[in-house]
Amino acid sequence: MQVIRPFIYLQGSSLPSLLQKNIMKKMIFDLNEQQLNLGLLIVRVLIGFMFVLHGIPKLMGGTETWSYVGSSMGFLGIKSGYAFWGFLAAVAEFAGGLLLIIGLFVRPASLFLLLTMIVATIFHYAQNEGFNGASHALEDAAVFIGLIITGGGKYAFDTIIARKSLQ
Repeated sequence: MQVIRPFIYLQGSSLPSLLQKNIMKKMIFDLNEQQLNLGLLIVRVLIGFMFVLHGIPKLMGGTETWSYVGSSMGFLGIKSGYAFWGFLAAVAEFAGGLLLIIGLFVRPASLFLLLTMIVATIFHYAQNEGFNGASHALEDAAVFIGLIITGGGKYAFDTIIARKSLQ
């Protein structure tokens, strides 16, 4: 009986010799600046696109939708102005998503989106949806924390503007 191995070996090589040549180590552990910036670009554009898609129906939904979304603030003890808070959440999602896509004001946009995701997490837990209901908001919150820490990267307008202002 032939054993199927999960590794693909190079012609005439064995796994130990690959490790000795540091090929596997470089593939797993080496991260250069270009790869980091490309990764930030991909994360920004994809998460930004998803939030634009989530924000459009909330913006277009009008007062009724804004009031429903804003009612999440009730779980924080705020018992009025639901339409206002819902409208702010819709704008944060739509405009924040656009800003992430183009890489402009990445940290402030991520902060507003993070705050929106914190409220969404509280809402899901308050509705007894548990972790499964809140996990999407928590995952997005983690992405926004990362973007607040790293910024938009080299391929963001923020960086381009900052570079030009330093010259």
